[in-house]
Amino acid sequence: MLLLSRPLTDTLRGCENRQVRCYRSQFRDRMEMRADFQTVGSYLDRHEGWFRRCAAPMDATPIDAQAYALTLGRFGNFGFEVEPTIGLRLLPQNAGNYAITTVPLNEQDPALADLYDVDFQANLYLETDDSGELSKDLTAVSWDLNLAVWIHLPKMITLLPDGLVQSSGDHLLRQIVRQISRRLTWKVQEDFHTSHGISCPPRRKAAF
Repeated sequence: MLLLSRPLTDTLRGCENRQVRCYRSQFRDRMEMRADFQTVGSYLDRHEGWFRRCAAPMDATPIDAQAYALTLGRFGNFGFEVEPTIGLRLLPQNAGNYAITTVPLNEQDPALADLYDVDFQANLYLETDDSGELSKDLTAVSWDLNLAVWIHLPKMITLLPDGLVQSSGDHLLRQIVRQISRRLTWKVQEDFHTSHGISCPPRRKAAF
């Protein structure tokens, strides 16, 4: 078992080495906020308050005023495990749209540069109602995530059938993304309503 704690450069992306595998997962979700567009936007703008609270128990350490180093948890396949920490930048609101993108960390271990890489791309956007008007008491927040993880696997794992190695890794990543994303969605929704003294809507199923 190998545990890693820092992200890498993009040296693994596009690599044709059979030991390098790319696992991908997508996630979409939607939550209702019982407040107007401006109130919800003001809350999301102040990510220095809600992001670290809602990311827990994942460790989110500030890098600067807009970025955090986030440890995603363990990712394993056939006994080989990594624990990636990635840099995420929460970009300022653009007309009700928010983007979260991967950024390099300041401190990287060159010895790990050929072991793993993560690309995290998320978008979150505030929605109007069906008529296109802004509601005074309800704002829908939708978001989607595209996650790719490149891992340099031990050579012995490449002796297994390619399809098995790929499908098992993709399945595991989907499970991790689903667990993390659903928990984060619920916690943001609950944190918003609690901090504003508003009753929280019931949880809803995610759209994948």
